[in-house]
Amino acid sequence: MSKTIGNGVSKHHATLTRRAPTPGKATILATGKAFPSQLVPQECLVEGYMRNTKCDDASIKEKLERLCKSTTVKTRYTVMSKEILEKYPELATEGSPTIKQRLEIANPAVVEMALEASIACINEWGGSVKDITHVVYVSSSEIRLPGGDLYLASQLGLRNDVGRVMLYFLGCYGGVTGLRVAKDIAENNPGSRILLTTSETTILGFRPPNKARPYDLVGAALFGDGAAAVIIGADPVIGKESPFMELSYAVQQFLPGTQNVIDGRLSEEGINFKLGRDLPQKIEDNIEEFCRKLMSKAGLTEFNDLFWAVHPGGPAILNRLESNLKLNTEKLECSRRALINYGNVSSNTIVYVLEYMKEELKREGGEEWGLALAFGPGITFEGILLRSL
Repeated sequence: MSKTIGNGVSKHHATLTRRAPTPGKATILATGKAFPSQLVPQECLVEGYMRNTKCDDASIKEKLERLCKSTTVKTRYTVMSKEILEKYPELATEGSPTIKQRLEIANPAVVEMALEASIACINEWGGSVKDITHVVYVSSSEIRLPGGDLYLASQLGLRNDVGRVMLYFLGCYGGVTGLRVAKDIAENNPGSRILLTTSETTILGFRPPNKARPYDLVGAALFGDGAAAVIIGADPVIGKESPFMELSYAVQQFLPGTQNVIDGRLSEEGINFKLGRDLPQKIEDNIEEFCRKLMSKAGLTEFNDLFWAVHPGGPAILNRLESNLKLNTEKLECSRRALINYGNVSSNTIVYVLEYMKEELKREGGEEWGLALAFGPGITFEGILLRSL
């Protein structure tokens, strides 16, 4: 795609906001997303995965078929391709020390997707790259020094004094962490404009199935690749910027004694994950108190009076959240749509949910207040009280 960035005139500057932004509060000014070219329909995944990993175990195939149906995912994007496997056949060989090869693929792919998402976001915003004062770069898919934040800043043509923050290996809650960090920067640096980018690929975790690693099949059935970007700033310029959501209040919290429930380890073979069966229950047991802590900042008490932007880690988590908080069915519709169309794309997915939510909130009578939520290793909860503008 063209790397040309807009001339500073927003295509959306004429859009009137329904509510006035709160002075000094961080707002979302634009979003963007990007994906690798390889689109995988879920109905094709099992045959492709078994063929690519040279696995002929009928029981594994049957289990993967069941998982693919239960995830509700319909389509996903992936960096992995026939050409990559032809160049690096060892990626599909059990026990091969392939971390070097994986990073040769993942490092440039992650930056390429982040660049494309950032350009789309900047074009929607309508500002100049020279007006970007900070970059918050989120990824659990690359390892190198300097990090992808520097490569992204260079390729975008950002100022060489742009403030850069890297957030590595946070997993699924990384996107909401990025929003929280960008919010703090925006509110403590008047006039700043922050580019938040998230970019993820499953290359580090791709491997042949093994009955000793049952979670590998869950990952194969659920996770996808892609990138997202957000421009964040306080006190938007009237007539030039179009804020659609305010980041009112943010909280991060971990659950003591749960650090082994989501366990990821990097080895010579890539990254290995173990997921405790009690993860949905742990989230269910603690989520109401966490949500009420956020809601109390605006004097809110009724869950169904809010809009909900929840990271779709999987259908079980969404189902339990809906049941525990007695949410109306449509409340998690944007999260379910993101899961169906993209899979779980780790830190990126919350931005895809917010994009769907943006369209939903345009309707007459849309809710003013909402919550953005994500969960990940720790077990860590990230939450932001949102205000629709």
